Amino acid sequence: MIDLRGINLKYGDRHIFKNLNLTFKDQERIGLIGRNGAGKSTLLKIIANHISADSGSIDIPNGMTMGFLTQDLYVNEENSVLQEALTAFEDLNKIEAELEKLNEELGSRIDYESDNYMRLIDRITGMTEQLGHYDVNTVEATAVKLLKGLGFKDSNINNAVSTFSGGWKMRIELAKLLLREPNILMLDEPTNHLDIESIIWLEQYIKDYDGIVVVISHDQEFLDNVCNRIVELELSRVFDVKSNYSGFMVEKELQRQVMESTIKNQQKEIAEKERLIEKFRAKANKAKFAQSLIKQLDKMDRLEEFATDTKAMNLRFPPAGRSGQIVSKAESLTKSYGDNLVLDQVNFQIERGERLAFVGQNGQGKSTLAKLLTDEIEATQGKVTTGHNVSIGYFAQDQPEQLDGDRTLLEVVEGKAPPELRSKARNILGSFLFSGEDVDKKVKVLSGGERSRLALACLIMQENNFLVLDEPTNHLDIISKQRLKDALMQYDGTLLVVSHDRSFLQGLTNKTVEFKNRNIKYHIGDVNEFLNSRETDTFREIEKATVVKNKASQSRSDEKKLSRDEEKKLRRKLRYVERDIEKYESRIIEIENQMADPKFYMREDSVSLSKEHTDLKEQVDLKMAEWDDLASHLED
Repeated sequence: MIDLRGINLKYGDRHIFKNLNLTFKDQERIGLIGRNGAGKSTLLKIIANHISADSGSIDIPNGMTMGFLTQDLYVNEENSVLQEALTAFEDLNKIEAELEKLNEELGSRIDYESDNYMRLIDRITGMTEQLGHYDVNTVEATAVKLLKGLGFKDSNINNAVSTFSGGWKMRIELAKLLLREPNILMLDEPTNHLDIESIIWLEQYIKDYDGIVVVISHDQEFLDNVCNRIVELELSRVFDVKSNYSGFMVEKELQRQVMESTIKNQQKEIAEKERLIEKFRAKANKAKFAQSLIKQLDKMDRLEEFATDTKAMNLRFPPAGRSGQIVSKAESLTKSYGDNLVLDQVNFQIERGERLAFVGQNGQGKSTLAKLLTDEIEATQGKVTTGHNVSIGYFAQDQPEQLDGDRTLLEVVEGKAPPELRSKARNILGSFLFSGEDVDKKVKVLSGGERSRLALACLIMQENNFLVLDEPTNHLDIISKQRLKDALMQYDGTLLVVSHDRSFLQGLTNKTVEFKNRNIKYHIGDVNEFLNSRETDTFREIEKATVVKNKASQSRSDEKKLSRDEEKKLRRKLRYVERDIEKYESRIIEIENQMADPKFYMREDSVSLSKEHTDLKEQVDLKMAEWDDLASHLED
């Protein structure tokens, strides 16, 4: 259990925490949410003792171990992936060496009843228990299994860390943390660099984790799937609900309605008493009554409005100069990394004014093509030709991490600004919610979301007529995402966006480019039309189906022709799967009929039924994939 009492923290004249009280209990999976800059990462740093609060106390039981995944990397670039993961067990070697020394000391002691002897016994016992937490004979196998869960393969697990991107290095850092199996696991935006398969794996890992988990995330589906409690930080206040994210939003809205109603009634009461005071204060026979009402008003604890943090960056891209009709053209474009062929003989062109979304499973080449277009990397074969008078603005996935941490915000923006705009650097920072003393902060003290806003501020300083944005919303909160989308809707140049975020892409583009099997396929329309053509609602379902299909295909390739008995078993299993699908779909219809009732979300069981509905739909998808796999086996 972690107990925080009276935590106060102030930066300049801004209160981050005011008398914050929280208790995190065993087996809780806490989702820590809130606007960028609300103090989420700061709170975890205080718990991890990376920084100190101005006042207050934190009670963590002796012997509890703690693991904290930050947005910073601490990897040895020269190690292989597996070697770096195994550094998680360096403490294990130290414990073994120290335990050996203590046992030798114990063997030479004869003061069996002294306090020092008993303290030595206790220390040996504690370290032995700590050592018993690990199976020293299987640490490497455990590391390999965990790395594979996070997306690494046998073919690259022994490659040098330096050959991987920042996102993959973050996965290695996550693997090291999970291998230590701390009692308290704190994760700061762990899904930003994971593909769908790895996110699903991490969700199950967290659900099964034997300890306290605190996770910061803007991924609402992830929060729904793993959390049993949501803590929101907003305007130095805490909203704490024992539920997943969807249930939290329902409860918060109910609290808001109740509070508004209570405030309204109190204001009516105050107005009525003030009216009576004015009416009777001048009358001698009623003066005492008026004075009594005044005392009542003075003692009244006046409720504050249910305020929410609605601050948002004021984002507007400068007018785009006119480019040639052909903005970018690729001919027989091929890109491989060693033996890994990512793109194979790709041909395409982008015309002035087009707005494209790159979609598809991670590892299919979306970011690679974006880098080829912006001349960040060179093609293995083929060529990319940039059109006449094209000025490219590029936002990379790791753009926020590339900012110089030792420079101030003002220095960074002035360094990116053309000479004629440098005098406006402070104003531009202000429009991105960096004002006053904020501009003199070092970049390294910023949160992930704040760094993303700063990177966008740098991008907006340039008058580009072709924007290439690779996962620009990774660290942004919901309001900031909407402001970025609003600005891009008004942008009059050519736009290319790589993203998995359906709500962000919806209506933003007019052409969708799907990446699959080392090539691309064009779809006219925005992301909704693309997903409708695939008869699904989310990218997550497409990628899950792809994973299942790939595994089934691999399994089939390894199988021999079915015997008659094997065929009978498969057909029997197929009937069982069909029965399950029918049962699940029947229950889904039953719940949806209840959800159609306008008063459904006022019911006490609305959250559990909503969760059941989501789980059942996922079960149907999995059963359908299983049915397809079984049917394919029978057809072969």
